[in-house]
Amino acid sequence: MSYFHIVFTLPHDLSALVLQNKRLLYDLLFRTSAATLLEVARDPKHLGADIGLLSVLHTWGQTLQHHPHVHCVVPAGGLALDGSRWVAASSRFFLPVRVLSRVFRGKFTAELKQLILQDKLQFHRSFKELASRNASSVSSSSSSRRTGSSTPSHRSAEPNTSSTTWPATTHRVAISNHRLVSFKDDRVSFRWKDYAAGSKQKILTVSANEFLRRFLIHVLPKGLVRIRHFGLFANRKRSASLLHCRFLLDAAAPSPQPRPEAKIKCPLCAEPMLVVERITSFQLLAVSTISPPKPRFDSS
Repeated sequence: MSYFHIVFTLPHDLSALVLQNKRLLYDLLFRTSAATLLEVARDPKHLGADIGLLSVLHTWGQTLQHHPHVHCVVPAGGLALDGSRWVAASSRFFLPVRVLSRVFRGKFTAELKQLILQDKLQFHRSFKELASRNASSVSSSSSSRRTGSSTPSHRSAEPNTSSTTWPATTHRVAISNHRLVSFKDDRVSFRWKDYAAGSKQKILTVSANEFLRRFLIHVLPKGLVRIRHFGLFANRKRSASLLHCRFLLDAAAPSPQPRPEAKIKCPLCAEPMLVVERITSFQLLAVSTISPPKPRFDSS
């Protein structure tokens, strides 16, 4: 079975407002993107089926600037609305992007307007002036116009490809060690991929303070869950839904993988240690090129 990778992105104009209201607006992005996929998929004009999806929140771009978006992985098909059969989607096309964009924009705008009317959002700096107006003008200025460019994109992926790359996506942080090039004279250099130039790798150098600022804006509020399941994959019904889908597809349940035994023991308490990351020689070489900060001595 194939899977589709769908991305819902918020426009840059909303970045400041989202940063001021991370918990509420990240949650809103999750809910409205999932509701969009579920609603459009149920429409008989499109797939006409109930689907399941896994969503992962990312908040960064290649240069560590704020870029909130949600990655969704969806099987290429779903359960017929009466539950009698499996409805397969095309291996090359899942749902129309223009329809997804219009529905998502409408849902996000409507719920953002409600948050404004209920006085649940914080407004600072450039948004403070908007907050002083009535709710209608605020929502039209900060939502309707600006979410006009919130278009999802989607592409298909075979299970083997998805299963090997998706764990890295779900547990990725804003920047990994192997992208760091150097730290010299209070300036940090790191690699980034310029998608506008054919994914060409480039080096960006910023001050240490700016690097820390960019990194820390991606720290999520305490307790905010960044990996969520919806539809057939929702926690409350996932087991029953998957069992029914496997029956319709005549597919056997995957055999549980044996848990590898830890072969490394802690030298202090002798308890088994689990491997959480393997560092390649390339990563070690990249880290070794980062010069440590020079000690400063008080001349007095």
